[in-house]
Amino acid sequence: MSKTSFKKTEDQWREILDDESYHVMREKGTEYPHTGEYNTHFENGTYVCKGCKEPLFASDHKFESNCGWPSFSDSLDGKIRYEPDHSHGMIRIEILCENCDSHLGHVFPDGPTPSQRRYCVNSASLNFKS
Repeated sequence: MSKTSFKKTEDQWREILDDESYHVMREKGTEYPHTGEYNTHFENGTYVCKGCKEPLFASDHKFESNCGWPSFSDSLDGKIRYEPDHSHGMIRIEILCENCDSHLGHVFPDGPTPSQRRYCVNSASLNFKS
């Protein structure tokens, strides 16, 4: 899929996404910790963008972080865009789907794996393909 195929109006996004996913992905919201469908999900497969179905994370990069959101040590090559985020009085790195510009979560330099990264992702921005 090309990125241009996902240049949607906000009304079109509202038709595609449920209310929580719209809030997270289009308004840069955050789901409540420990409530997301994929927080404790550890099946083999691929996590894809809920908005455009683009593959984002492999299950073998997922780990239990106990932070309340799905956590990954790495993303699939070229699938994530990184943007500085200075909201809420914090300095963070926002992660977005490179294909459709949807907010996914944030990446932090405190992961327990060799990458030392923790991609902290909202379940509401993902679907899973086994």
